[in-house]
Amino acid sequence: MDSPDPGSPGRRAVLKGVGAAIALGSFGTAAYGSITSRTSGTDLRSNLTIIAPAAAGGGWDTIAREMQMVQREHSIINSTQVVNMPGAGGTIALSNLTGLAGDARTMMVGGTGQLAATIQYETDVALEDVTALAVVVEEYGVIVVPGDSPHETLDDLVQAWRQDPGSLPWTGGGSFDELVITDLALKSGVDLSRFQYVSSDGGGEAIQALLNGTAAAASGGYPDNVDQIESGNLRALALVAPEPVEGVEIPTTAEQGYDVTMTNWRLLAAPPGISDEERTELEAVIRETIDAPEWAEAIERYHWAENRIFGEDLAAFLEQERTRIAALYEEMGA
Repeated sequence: MDSPDPGSPGRRAVLKGVGAAIALGSFGTAAYGSITSRTSGTDLRSNLTIIAPAAAGGGWDTIAREMQMVQREHSIINSTQVVNMPGAGGTIALSNLTGLAGDARTMMVGGTGQLAATIQYETDVALEDVTALAVVVEEYGVIVVPGDSPHETLDDLVQAWRQDPGSLPWTGGGSFDELVITDLALKSGVDLSRFQYVSSDGGGEAIQALLNGTAAAASGGYPDNVDQIESGNLRALALVAPEPVEGVEIPTTAEQGYDVTMTNWRLLAAPPGISDEERTELEAVIRETIDAPEWAEAIERYHWAENRIFGEDLAAFLEQERTRIAALYEEMGA
């Protein structure tokens, strides 16, 4: 039987069912034992496990390992361990975190893509089920085409896309990228019923889809694409950001008249059921970590943008993002 079109409503319905089943069935005693064995002790600062809800090498994993390095360097935590728990857009890790209720010595990295996955897959677990602690950085997306593409500007690309949506397939490395493309389509008057999206497993695969002609345009993280842009293999048409970014010579979507400014923010969360005192202490650990000079160096090295959100501001921010992302999925028919 032929596989459904990657961007079709039918495919999205399958993804939702599969994703929910994976996320809900993921929690097991092996995973729980692996984490809790690392978090024994009485002092919250004696040891900490940071869960990266993806394989090694990705954005969530990078955040976790940079935090681990800083905490070791400055003795913020006596022993910090990183555990990779990939799958279903981060919802497997989220499901496991809810099962560690009351364990204040475990922290999870999450973000925009994970929130999107809970909505897309209609999981029974959500970010509201854990203890959100802080947003620490955000990553800007970039709209790119192959270096030899006939589209020289974002307006060129959008005009061609609007005239014949089915002839211009897009790709991206995950849920966040697909949301950016959908938002651009909506703001540009593109017929979403003819929207073609080639799903890729990560930013590297999305770049290959562009280079081998499978896709004509893509949204991806700026850090994932910067080397290909600088080499000329890809042409950057727009930085997905509300305002120009120092050191990045790419016009923003907003500058070009497109109100598409969603960022890929990185969240830190603890299990549910921790005490107010433990939450305050974990927030202090995070602040000490991101105040370190090595963290500032990481921000520059990975082309992140600093964005610190704590407390009541964080709760309001997450609700605003949930509403915005849910509305985009509704437009997509997902």
